[in-house]
Amino acid sequence: MLNAVWIGLIAVAVVVGAATGRLDAVTKAAFDSARGAVELAIGLVGVMALWLGVMRIAEEAGLARALARLLRPAARRLFPDVPADHPALAAILLNVSASWLGLGNAATPLGLKAMEELQKLNPAKDTASNAMVTFLALNTSSITLVPATIIAVRVTLGSANPTEIVAPTILASACATVVAVTAAKLLERLPAFRAAGSGAHEDDPPDEGRP
Repeated sequence: MLNAVWIGLIAVAVVVGAATGRLDAVTKAAFDSARGAVELAIGLVGVMALWLGVMRIAEEAGLARALARLLRPAARRLFPDVPADHPALAAILLNVSASWLGLGNAATPLGLKAMEELQKLNPAKDTASNAMVTFLALNTSSITLVPATIIAVRVTLGSANPTEIVAPTILASACATVVAVTAAKLLERLPAFRAAGSGAHEDDPPDEGRP
């Protein structure tokens, strides 16, 4: 689908350029953009290497695990269906901690492991459980404490203060996380979003046929 969109944009640009007699400008813009993309990518290498190195040191020093221990009480409230000693909870905590610290390479396998363990606890294998939906909301909207990529882009483009984005990024990502998790928790209470076989609730009427 995305390929079709790009082909459409290119075709429209060429047609409009030919119709207005500015096809040379379209060609020049294409080459200038390609050159700018290469320069930006090369400029990012050094800054990204530095940040990833710092984050790797933090990971090896146990910062991610320390943050995971700090988040455990909140995780128990967010995932009441997951036993405290289950591997799923440990994977969730480590994934969230790695995401918060900008350790994308470490967060991805931990997220896959968390989903795999949550699926083992899922009574309806063809439907995402409440815990899986909450984890997905938490992971997708993840708070970003160190926006290394954005900082690197700003450095490459010559920003006078590339780190000024840190506070707004933390605020925006925190708001996104609160909204996403709140929506997941509110929607799971609605009958329309309850998965079949998820178990009876306290407010459900008794089943007359149940022994």
